[in-house]
Amino acid sequence: MRLALYEPDIPQNAGSLLRLGACLGVGIDIIEPCGFLLSDRNFRRAGMDYLQHAEIRRHESWQRFRDNFSVNARANAHANACGRLDLLTTRSLTAYTDFAFAADDTLMVGRESAGVPDDVHAQADARLVIPLRPGLRSLNVAQAAAMVLGEALRQTGGFPDTA
Repeated sequence: MRLALYEPDIPQNAGSLLRLGACLGVGIDIIEPCGFLLSDRNFRRAGMDYLQHAEIRRHESWQRFRDNFSVNARANAHANACGRLDLLTTRSLTAYTDFAFAADDTLMVGRESAGVPDDVHAQADARLVIPLRPGLRSLNVAQAAAMVLGEALRQTGGFPDTA
């Protein structure tokens, strides 16, 4: 299981998600450009000292991420080590609670300010929504990712061993 951040633009959310990944043993893909420098003090403050424990892959663009994703999928086809790209979006009818996650999925969240462009949306293998009360648009991206990642790890038995 991995978590991909598409062009994050709020450093505190990105730092919080890196901390989440470090604590749960989930690798993070950062798809650039970001709306901040990775040296930003707000990013560092949100990630605290957990950033040194995070497994981070930086991709200079969406195309580079897709190229790397495809290469990993082909290289690991027999090991089934690179699975689907599951996008969290407000533009879906499939609730994340109705979705069967796999251990090799990558969960992707979009930019806080704009989500993902239509072409990126179309390339996702699955598009998932968090059901909300009528009239409300969305959750904070870090909260949404934590909720869905928690469900994905619960389904796949991917939580870290605490023993």
